[in-house]
Amino acid sequence: MPSQIKILAFAGSAREDSFNKKLVKIAADGASQNGADVTLLDLRDYPIPLFDEDLEKKEGLPSNAKKIKEMMVSHDGLLIATPEYNSSISPLLKNTLDWISRSESKDEPPLIAYKNKVAAIMSASPGGLGGLRGLVHVRSILENMGVIVLPNQRAIGSAYNAFDENGKLKDKKQQESIIGLGNELVSVVQKLKS
Repeated sequence: MPSQIKILAFAGSAREDSFNKKLVKIAADGASQNGADVTLLDLRDYPIPLFDEDLEKKEGLPSNAKKIKEMMVSHDGLLIATPEYNSSISPLLKNTLDWISRSESKDEPPLIAYKNKVAAIMSASPGGLGGLRGLVHVRSILENMGVIVLPNQRAIGSAYNAFDENGKLKDKKQQESIIGLGNELVSVVQKLKS
């Protein structure tokens, strides 16, 4: 019997009532429903400094960056939701991805946390496009680091009105599509591992 698929789910937002934290949780539920062991990660719990090569040279990888990197290495797939900042991704997400990309020794294979991973990406934004422009950059960054990014992605616009009091999407089709992303990620990872 194949081992259980492990999925790491997180949002590129630290805000407590973040739309993207709500969104990635819905996708995580979809992955769980398809039998995956899902870890929900809140980047707010793992603060890391802005990427700085001088700091890296002096102190190495920050301890929280190491913890996130270890989680990424130990999981098969990623669910990532990000807000859009000025037509791109959030600084929090970019900084996290950059730190995790760094090798800790000469013997460590490059981009060890990203190679052979599969990701599903999504966004929620108050604007009409739902963060779609930022997803273009997320996809490009991840693919350039060796991540297989699923073609399907979702962008939820008018996010201020999109969620109910329980954190679910009010629009049933949108809710099902986000659950479907999590479900699809698990199915693809299972096929690649078999």
